[in-house]
Amino acid sequence: QVQLVESGGGLVQAGGSLRLSCAASGRTFGSYALAWFRQAPGKERAFVAAISWSAGSTYYTDSVKGRFTVSRDIAKNTVFLQINSLQPEDTAVYYCAAAPWANIGTYYYNTKKYDDWGQGTQVTVSS
Repeated sequence: QVQLVESGGGLVQAGGSLRLSCAASGRTFGSYALAWFRQAPGKERAFVAAISWSAGSTYYTDSVKGRFTVSRDIAKNTVFLQINSLQPEDTAVYYCAAAPWANIGTYYYNTKKYDDWGQGTQVTVSS
């Protein structure tokens, strides 16, 4: 059974940086996509970034390109999200998710394609 545990969130001033981690366990992830989503208060959960576990290919929503970087450490079975130049609108709970590419196809941005989710980590950005 896949387990995903996020960490690294916190309270940070605008302009600051955070690195979120997602420790993945329960299976081998060679054919999987690992993704980050976020959910701000009163809003739907939204795609942030995804990475192909085997190839390392990365995908981002347009609003975070240039500020967010997704990466993975295969030896540690961990996915990271480096967030720079944080803005108050980045305040949200950030979730890690996993699914086989066979289930996702090209819809890596779609929450419904992911079966496994972490509990989330809160990121709060003060102005």
